Parts: sequence; C-alpha cells; structure tokens
Amino acid sequence: MTVLWIILGIIVLLGLFFAATYNGLITLRNRVDEAWSDITVQLKRRLDLIPNLVETVKGYATHEKTVFEDVTAARANALSATGVKQTAETENQFEGALKSLFAVAEAYPDLKANQNFLELQQELVDTEDKIQASRRFYNGGVRDLNTKIQSFPTNILAAMFSFKSRDFYGLDEADQAAAEKPVDVKF
Repeated sequence: MTVLWIILGIIVLLGLFFAATYNGLITLRNRVDEAWSDITVQLKRRLDLIPNLVETVKGYATHEKTVFEDVTAARANALSATGVKQTAETENQFEGALKSLFAVAEAYPDLKANQNFLELQQELVDTEDKIQASRRFYNGGVRDLNTKIQSFPTNILAAMFSFKSRDFYGLDEADQAAAEKPVDVKF
C-alpha cells in the first residue's frame, strides 16, 4: 500500500511539473506575441505620421523630389514587411530615409519654425522612443522564451508541443557595422 502512495505521489508531482512547465512556456510565448504586437502598433503609428510630415516638408522643399520618393518607397516596403527579420530590415532602411528627410528640413529655417512640422516631429520622436522600448521588451521576451525552450528538462516538453525559438529584433550585418562606426561630425 505504501508503494502505491509513493507511485501516486510521484505521478502527481510529475503532473504538477508538467502543467507548470507547459503553462510557463505558454505564458512566455504569449508575452513575446504581445511584445511583437506592441512593435507593430508603434511601427504603424510611425508609418501613419510620415505622410503628414512629408507633405509639410514638401510645401517648403519642392525641389527635393528624390528624398520624398525615397521616404515613400521605404514606407511602402515597411508596410509590406512580414516576420521579424524582414520587418527589422525594412525599418532600418526606413530610418535611413527619415534621416534624409530631416536633413532636408534642416536646410529650411522657416520649416523648422512651422508649428505643424514641430508637432509632427515631436510625435515622431515620441513614437521612436516607444518603438525602442517595444523592441527591448520584445527582445527580453524572446530571450526568456528561447532560454526556457533550450533549457533541460523544459526542452523535452517544448519539443513535444512544438514550441519554437523566436528571432531577436536587431540590426542586419551592414547596419550593425554602420552602428559600430564612430559618428563623423563635420562643420
């Protein structure tokens, strides 16, 4: 009879371990999905702000056509991106196009004083901050999920239920090399 209680106790403990581990994996997966959703919301907000910003700048800088075309093309690419890697790549290209747009704005003192431009620029800065925070939250969730999936004995349960590691939201190799270079300031 005592052996039966011991076996029953072991089965109950294994069941509790199984349930807790599975629920932990589900929780981490849902956090990563939520974090990815936060990133896409912020990226969409930024993409919605850009046409207004471009139109405001366009009114002052009619001869800077290629900058506007580049921003529009980069925005279209960002809207059509799917998955973490492609989204990160198109967003990095989009950020480069935005830098060109702000360089054009710097050449027009009247534009820099325009209230609409200033408000749009402030909203864009706020959105960029939120995007960075969302990326950090997402990457933290991915780190936790991937660690749990790869750790023993959770990896056995994760494999049984097809939990997959996720990709981090980061820079590609070319952008990483550019980010590591010191900034060249010329007057």
